[in-house]
Amino acid sequence: MEVTYNVIKGSPSKQLIEHNVTSRLEPHQVYIETTHSGLCFTDEHYLGVDQALGHEGVGIIRQVGSGVRSVKVGDRNTTGWDQFCREVKNYGFSDTENGTFGSGAVWDEKCVYRIPDGYDSAHAAPLMCAGATVWTVLSKFGITARDRVAIMGIGGLGHLAIKLAAAMGCHVVVLSSSENKRQEAMDYGASEFHVFRSGEEPVDTIAPIKHLLLCGSGGVDYKSLLPLMDTQGAIYPLTVAFEPAPIPLLDLLFKGVNVQGSLVASRDTMRSLLDFVARKNITPTIVTYPMSVKGIESAMEDLRGGKVRYRAVLCRETPQP
Repeated sequence: MEVTYNVIKGSPSKQLIEHNVTSRLEPHQVYIETTHSGLCFTDEHYLGVDQALGHEGVGIIRQVGSGVRSVKVGDRNTTGWDQFCREVKNYGFSDTENGTFGSGAVWDEKCVYRIPDGYDSAHAAPLMCAGATVWTVLSKFGITARDRVAIMGIGGLGHLAIKLAAAMGCHVVVLSSSENKRQEAMDYGASEFHVFRSGEEPVDTIAPIKHLLLCGSGGVDYKSLLPLMDTQGAIYPLTVAFEPAPIPLLDLLFKGVNVQGSLVASRDTMRSLLDFVARKNITPTIVTYPMSVKGIESAMEDLRGGKVRYRAVLCRETPQP
């Protein structure tokens, strides 16, 4: 069985290119007609690569392989950064003919996740990368209700981290470089808001923090973060900087602070995230754009300029099942 669909690819010239793909549908695969896709800064990194772009997709299953049992035609599903299938496939490293910018894609049935009834597709899309990234930390590393959890940086990752941690019952402390987002942070569920910039001395009024999620720019001064931390606390760097980061090992040892790496989510974690946001009625703050070359270019320009609050979602009209 073959399916033909359209994808929007990057190119060495960094021009977006529409490309038709014909793919054989294997017994374990499904064809999803894409309706929505989140836009992540990672897509900007791959703009100069000859590959299909997009990794925060939502759509409707239109065809299934002969061996598919877990989903059916007409289901509304999502797929994300990590495609945990018969082999682990990460966006940007394999399967370059499949992406979530375009009319559709072919995925392994184990890669897709059912969206709870009543949860909007446009809100589901950013959860597949941004939401999954912060949810893995909040759900897998011993964070409990009433813990003092700090979020540094209010952006695509940070605003979701605030909403999710607050819904878990955590005491959410927001650290931002300016006063501008104080009201938003409090509206999202923060209990405290402090102006703090990496590399500066923290204010004395911040009580010790047990868990610190770094959701802002990739480069941070870890030495300046240590005075914020509680004994045996943990720091989670969730954004990427390609330059090496000096780690003050002696200071970490004295306080027993852990720097914990984390990357997106397992299948089980992704399912638990979708269930949690549906039960708690948690939605990302989004700006929508058309699913077209022009729409993607506009969204990427706004993303580069810091104008997106807080996740861009590409939308494509499509018949419902």
